[in-house]
Amino acid sequence: MAADWLGSLVSINCGETLGVYQGKVSSVDQGSQTISLRQPFHNGMKCPVPEVTFSAMDIKELKILEIPGGGAPAGQTDSGSTAHNGRSTKGPGSAPMAVPRKGDLRAQEELHSPQQCSKSYGDRHLEALGLAKGFRRRHNSWSSSSRGNNQTTPKKNGMKNGGGLKNKDDECFGDPLEEILDTDFDFEGNLALFDKAAVFSEIETSEKRSGARSRGTPSERTPARYRHDENILEAEPIVYRQIMVPQSGGKEYCTDAGLVVPSISYELLKKLLCVAERHGLTLERRLEMAGVCASQMALTLLGGPNRLTPKNVHQRPTVALLCGPHVQGAQGISCGRHLANHEVHVILFLPNFVKMLESITNELMLFSKTGGKQVSSVKDLPDSPVDLVINCLDCHENAFLQDQAWYRAAVDWANQNRAPVLSIDPPVNTREQAVDAKWSLCLGLPLPLAGSGRVYLCDIGIPRHIFQEVGINYHSPFGCKFSIPLHSA
Repeated sequence: MAADWLGSLVSINCGETLGVYQGKVSSVDQGSQTISLRQPFHNGMKCPVPEVTFSAMDIKELKILEIPGGGAPAGQTDSGSTAHNGRSTKGPGSAPMAVPRKGDLRAQEELHSPQQCSKSYGDRHLEALGLAKGFRRRHNSWSSSSRGNNQTTPKKNGMKNGGGLKNKDDECFGDPLEEILDTDFDFEGNLALFDKAAVFSEIETSEKRSGARSRGTPSERTPARYRHDENILEAEPIVYRQIMVPQSGGKEYCTDAGLVVPSISYELLKKLLCVAERHGLTLERRLEMAGVCASQMALTLLGGPNRLTPKNVHQRPTVALLCGPHVQGAQGISCGRHLANHEVHVILFLPNFVKMLESITNELMLFSKTGGKQVSSVKDLPDSPVDLVINCLDCHENAFLQDQAWYRAAVDWANQNRAPVLSIDPPVNTREQAVDAKWSLCLGLPLPLAGSGRVYLCDIGIPRHIFQEVGINYHSPFGCKFSIPLHSA
């Protein structure tokens, strides 16, 4: 009688440890109380072995899913001491395991399954391939195959097109499972078959023929890194020579951004300042702008926020300001006033003259309100080195001042003090500068300086159209700053 169940599709639950097995019955041994399944599936996965044998003591529940030549009585189960009509097998220490007869299963299938139901396309396809219906879906605890016969939803007839409705479960879940590969996919082997160099070479050849520009290919040379403020998108070519002068001063400079700043002669600078004053940029305004820019640069040279802090008031920097009786001297006094307002100890040297320029008199009056110190003799200057020396002794027009005794004494003191020197608006001299300056600050446009240290340029507020009136095509090179360094081009 055991031979009647050979080839039946069954599901065997061996508990949580061993899991659930499904397959076709290949042999049943009543003597040793064992059952064997061929082509087994373990928890929905195909087993690597062709056949598995189970002992009755390991079987918790047995379900007959399909009988050769008959239906699939999904409701027929056997577990523990459940009794049914039919044959039964006993395991050691367990109640008889009832197995229904084949005739009873067929009667139950005919009773609960409507004969008018038409088979779905998936069922017909599986039968044409000779595959069992139970293999088309994974059998787990919630699978539709584990439901009883009473839960089966019959298919409906009487469609308008003459055919019955397909079962929704069959339409959604009726596709056969793809066979699970026994071996892993060889990624390295398949990658080795891809010749990257040959593919890129073919792409470049086709693009050269079509005239298209290649992007992202290895042959395209692009910068490896970009600055945070650098635009990597293509833009219009940059014009670095944006300032054109009618007459070259004999020397050219460039900014940190690469813009070319040509030098001009003192005659052209004087003409530019006269036109600006005629349009309202008076001498007082120029003095104020020059003083602000020079004091900002001096504060940076003194240490900036690292030196000028509320915690460092006991070590205020000391600046010696050397000024002559001219406009350049007035610019220096304006710078000293701004430095004194920023808690810098300023010592102003200005020789005594019977008659002073009005601009100097006005600046001295403002400087006296800051608490800064003013001296007229070199002997009153400090003997110890100061933090910074600002040189405003020289003038563009009156070169005879260099022969005065006070001038030579002030120059000797500055060169012997061993403090760095900043020259504001130094003149163009054929010979070396009297004071060895480390930095030089030019106004508006630079002059062709020689031996004046590192050159800086400050913006004194001259509009563009005023530059155009004197024949200068001008575009501001300052960017977001009022003072910028210049480099010899």
